[in-house]
Amino acid sequence: MQAKTLKELAAHVGGQIIGNPDVLIHSASTLARAGAGQISFLANEKYEKQLGITAASAVIVKTQADIALDQIIAEDPYYAFMQIVVLLHGHRKHKAVGISPKASVADSAKLGADCDVHDFATICDNAKLGSGCRIYPGAYVGADVVMGDNCVLYANAVIYDGCKLGNGVIVNANSVVGEDGFGFATHDGKHHKIPQVGVVVIEDDVEIGVCCGIERGTLGDTVIGSGTKIGDSVTVGHGSKIGSNCLLVAQIGVAGSTTIGNNCIIGGQAGIVGHVTIGNNVTIAAKSGVINSVPDGMTLVGAPAIDAAKGRRAYSMIEYLPDMKQSIRRLEKQLAELKAANGQQAGSDGK
Repeated sequence: MQAKTLKELAAHVGGQIIGNPDVLIHSASTLARAGAGQISFLANEKYEKQLGITAASAVIVKTQADIALDQIIAEDPYYAFMQIVVLLHGHRKHKAVGISPKASVADSAKLGADCDVHDFATICDNAKLGSGCRIYPGAYVGADVVMGDNCVLYANAVIYDGCKLGNGVIVNANSVVGEDGFGFATHDGKHHKIPQVGVVVIEDDVEIGVCCGIERGTLGDTVIGSGTKIGDSVTVGHGSKIGSNCLLVAQIGVAGSTTIGNNCIIGGQAGIVGHVTIGNNVTIAAKSGVINSVPDGMTLVGAPAIDAAKGRRAYSMIEYLPDMKQSIRRLEKQLAELKAANGQQAGSDGK
């Protein structure tokens, strides 16, 4: 790891220096954990107090902070921090192993230049891999699969037959792309399997977390748009289409034939029913249950999911519901007593 001056880091991210441009930075860390020779950042105002107590040698901020600390001013501190982390630390390095003699590579498979295929990986008939692909131990590439350049399949990842991966796709350990969709026709109490004849198409720069299942389409294809990132233990149902640059956090379930637009953010453990359309730039909070189509730009919370502004008001009342129930019972009792008293009075007046 090579140290960089603050001047070099600021130039790298297009930022402005406040303080000593010659201070040396060797690594990055959080405000709470950073020490001498490290750089941190502030992107969330709730951590602003930590600026005054951090031991970091420098921080990245959006506007100049009133602290005795060297600073880089950047329009987007988090993005600038990411760029600096890459510069100082780099991404994970993949060991060059070539084609292991313990791997099973079909004679009809075609591999581009500089591919690494580790022990016990399997590449089946007519699979085509671009250059610079990394196939880790136990990974499986099915027949007729097409993969672009610089794809990474980590240990025990599985790409079923016929699926298509673009450039720079990462599939983390134990995930499956192209498994049969959950499609059955129920007749006389028995569930009869429907052949799933579509495939999965994953566009460029997609990352899939560990233990995910991306189902192939029943008739059409399941599509994951370019730049989308999928967290751990996510299921995407058959025939669904997810747009570009979406973020799906862990443990999400997307039912079949769902369409999700571009730049959507879906929180952990959310569920989306099938055959609905989610618009562009939609945010769905964690543990939400989406049962209807959603227009562009909405933020949803709850199960069933509703507009966040209404949801906050509704959920803020939950803790008061037991007391409200008791109050309503008392009012009902008082009303019944009043009705009874009025009835008796009316009867007495009639006599």
